[in-house]
Amino acid sequence: MKSTELANCLDAVRATSPLVHCITNYVTVNDCANALLAIGASPIMSDEPDDVEDITSICQGLDLNIGTLNRRSIEGMGRAGARAAQLGHAIVLDPVGAGASHLRTDTARQLLEGCHPALVRGNMSEVRALGGASSSTRGVDASAADVATRENLHESAGFVARLAQAWGCTVAVTGAIDIVSDGARTCAITNGVPMMGRITGTGCMLSALLPAFLAVGTDAFLATVAGVATMGVCGQKARSRMTGEDGTGSFRTYLIDALSTVTGAELADAAQVEDL
Repeated sequence: MKSTELANCLDAVRATSPLVHCITNYVTVNDCANALLAIGASPIMSDEPDDVEDITSICQGLDLNIGTLNRRSIEGMGRAGARAAQLGHAIVLDPVGAGASHLRTDTARQLLEGCHPALVRGNMSEVRALGGASSSTRGVDASAADVATRENLHESAGFVARLAQAWGCTVAVTGAIDIVSDGARTCAITNGVPMMGRITGTGCMLSALLPAFLAVGTDAFLATVAGVATMGVCGQKARSRMTGEDGTGSFRTYLIDALSTVTGAELADAAQVEDL
């Protein structure tokens, strides 16, 4: 994969400013909106079932994040997803906490089967649970036993590729090493910093950003790699600004700053993408 292709995806988001409908969790909704604005896209948030079909009709992408489920949001996600699928819009499913409860796992599976997302993005525990594999999920965090490492990378990548084939979509499993596969192509991305796991919402922000990348590209795999790498590069850029007195609050601010200033050229130079 050429680094210039990744740069072109980021530049296209900034040039076209796609409108993304986010039905996301109330813990991170403000950060998701600010991340989209920072990257050059436009957010709109609505989970009211009687509102979502009209809202998603005017958008170019849809983010379905099950982080704080309730009956209203479940109905809203189903109706928005069906309408977006009908219109051929880019849909991203983030199965937050799948495996932690029957409601989360069942809802994620219903959305996967009913909405046919272009991309499923989650941590390894969530994706394993969604795929029916044994998982030792810790709430919304990946279990250490499920995390992709250098030692198990090819085994983990093979698992992700098989899920992508079975689901007929691109799958992105994010963590210390990110894995993206569409079933035919698989890569590992090693950008990012541990600090990203110490603030709430970096995964949710990424899931909100990805429909914008998918909306401007014809290749869902390439667009996903570009979005995941962009978030990782921005995490590194934010961490590089920190001084001895800066903590997680400063990092959160610096991350939004990095998303608003990162360029395609920076992404091309810093992205660490390995074909598997």
